[in-house]
Amino acid sequence: MRKLLKSIILFPLILLSFTSLAKAHFLVLLPDTDNIEGAKREVKLEARFTHPMEGGPNMEFKILDSGVLVRGEKINLNWERVLIPSMKGSSNRVSMYKTTLKITKPGVYQIYVDPEPYFEPSEEKYIKQITKVIIQALGMEEGWDEPIGLKAEIIPLIKPFALWEGNTFKGKVLINGEPASNIEVEIEYLNTKNLKAPYESFITQVIKTDENGYFEYTIPWAGWWGFSAIGEGGEIKGADGKEYPLELDAVIWVKAYPKPKEVK
Repeated sequence: MRKLLKSIILFPLILLSFTSLAKAHFLVLLPDTDNIEGAKREVKLEARFTHPMEGGPNMEFKILDSGVLVRGEKINLNWERVLIPSMKGSSNRVSMYKTTLKITKPGVYQIYVDPEPYFEPSEEKYIKQITKVIIQALGMEEGWDEPIGLKAEIIPLIKPFALWEGNTFKGKVLINGEPASNIEVEIEYLNTKNLKAPYESFITQVIKTDENGYFEYTIPWAGWWGFSAIGEGGEIKGADGKEYPLELDAVIWVKAYPKPKEVK
């Protein structure tokens, strides 16, 4: 009987463990707009670490480096750390970050965040997600397809701030400056509408790069979408002094706009 009870108790824990492996973590880097026109001269930004499609949980993370590249100039960002609930109604608080980017000149602004690696016990490895988002300001659009020299980076091959729902997003993955061939790219919708996936397998869409590091994905509906290319970054020493694999991910966020009602 004791063995049976032990099995009954362990079984849901095993299921929970496998379930957690199926869910993708994303560093979300979100501007309040990806197009600056008219009198607007600033962009509000937020960064948090979460499961976008499921709306949580939010997880602790730390920004090591961040910045903005525009027409050969680097702008530093000063982030304000804000504590938010890990889950709705939870007393546990984790970090998210907010800042405001001042628009000083026309151009394409490539914004990035480089976080501290986090340890994933279920996979016995560290994971680092270098994340970027691209906005255009005041009508100057050149340079959105140029790499900015991150260790892990997705280069868009379609203008990333002018996407309709139904457009096919195309990108090229670079890890340490080299094309990343035959690696997985995880895709999630930033779920602001409380949408429910028909099965858990739908939560994270997965495609693979080709031999030259290229991938493409047709965006099914409007909203913010995250693409996370799962790369390898060698090994890293953990807090216990042991060496662990480092997963080095390249993440990009793009917004798809709804089709005009006249063409739906």
